Amino acid sequence: MKIRIFLVLLAGCILAFCMGSRVEPKEIINESDVKSVVEANNQFCFKLYHNLREKELGNIFFSPFSITMAMAIVFEGARGWVAEEMVDVFKFPVEPEIRRRSFRTLYQSLNKEDAKCKLNLANALWIQKDYPILSDYLKAIKEYYSGNATNVDFINATERARQMINAWVEEKTNNRIKNLFPPGSLNSNSRLVVTNAIYFKGNWQKQFDKKLTIEEDFYVSETKIIKVPMMRRTDPEAIFNYADTDLLQILEIPYEGNDLSMIILLPKDRSVSDLENKLNKDNLEEWKKQLSKQRVNVYIPRFTFEIRYELTTNLSELGMPNAFAPHCDLSGIDGTKNLYIQSVIHKAFVEVNEEGTEAAAATGVAVGITAVRPQIPVFRADHPFVFLIQERSTGNILFIGRVVEPKS
Repeated sequence: MKIRIFLVLLAGCILAFCMGSRVEPKEIINESDVKSVVEANNQFCFKLYHNLREKELGNIFFSPFSITMAMAIVFEGARGWVAEEMVDVFKFPVEPEIRRRSFRTLYQSLNKEDAKCKLNLANALWIQKDYPILSDYLKAIKEYYSGNATNVDFINATERARQMINAWVEEKTNNRIKNLFPPGSLNSNSRLVVTNAIYFKGNWQKQFDKKLTIEEDFYVSETKIIKVPMMRRTDPEAIFNYADTDLLQILEIPYEGNDLSMIILLPKDRSVSDLENKLNKDNLEEWKKQLSKQRVNVYIPRFTFEIRYELTTNLSELGMPNAFAPHCDLSGIDGTKNLYIQSVIHKAFVEVNEEGTEAAAATGVAVGITAVRPQIPVFRADHPFVFLIQERSTGNILFIGRVVEPKS
C-alpha cells in the first residue's frame, strides 16, 4: 500500500530568536561549489516566477530558497527518473558531498549569531513512531540540513500530531503562519512530515520617516488607480546603489549590517510585462553591475499581503511530473517504492514599511498514495514593480515578489 508523507517548508522574515541552536561551520568548502547551488537556486527562482506570472494577474510573492531547500531534503531520498527530473528542475549538484556541504554552508551562513538582520533557517522531521525510515537518510538530513526527528502517532493520534506540527510552525514564524495543516489534512496514512523554515526580519540601514508618508496615487493599470501610503526618502543622506536603463530603474536598499538588501526593479512604463519578459538570472546580474552609489529621491509604497499557491501543477510543468505519479521512486527515504509527492503548497506573507521588512511563508509537500551638478534622479514606484531580497555576498535570492496592487 502506498504511504503518505507530508513535507513542509516555511519561509519568511521573522524574529530570529525563535530559532533553536545553530550549527557551527565544520569545514572549509569550495566557494565555487556553493556558488553553483546559489546559481541553481536563482535559476529556479525565475523559472517558477515566469510559470506563476502566466497564471497570476496580481501580486506575487514566494521564497525560492525555501522551496529549493525543502526539495533538496526530498531529493536526498529520490532515485531513478524522479531524481533525474529534480536535477533538471532544481539543478542540484549530483555529487552528494558537494550538494550536502554546499547546503550546509548556506544554512550556516544564514544562521549568524551576530547578524544585524534576523535571518534564520530551521529543519525538522516528524515521523510516525515505529515507521522504518532509513538510518542513512535520517543521518544525512541531520548532519547536512540540521533536521532533527521527532516521533508522532499519525495512525492513532492524528489530531495531536497535527497540532504539534502546527505549534512548531507558529513558533518558528512568530505566529505569522497559523494552522498550516487544517483539520483533515493529515490522516492515518501519513508517515512523515518534513518542515523547513527560513525567516528574515530586517530594518533598513536608514529608516524612512513615518511623518513623511502620505497617501498618493498608485497606477495598478491604465484604468485603475488607487491611493496608497507612499514612503519617501528625499534627504541629503538618501544615497543608494542606483541604475537607469532604457527599460527600467534599479534601486538597492540595504538592511542593517549590509549583508542583505532589497532590490527593486521599476519599469519605465506603467506595465511590468516588458520587464518581466527579460527577467532572468543573467539579466539580473547585468543590471546589478550597472549599480553605482548616488543621491536618489525615493518613493515606494508601504504594503502588506499574503498569498497561497498550490505548486503541484507548476512543478510538473517545469519538468518533474513523475514525482507526482504512483511510479515515483523515493526509496532513499524508506527503502520502498510506495511513496510519491502528492501536493506542494506554498503560502507567503510580506510586510514592507518605514522600519524595514518582515515576511513569512510556508510550503507543504505532501508525499502519499499512489560636471554640471547632476539632477537628482527620482525613483517613484507608483506603478507595478518587481522586488527581491538577496544575500549580498553570494547573490542568493531568498525572496522575490511582484507588487501590482499594494495593500496595507
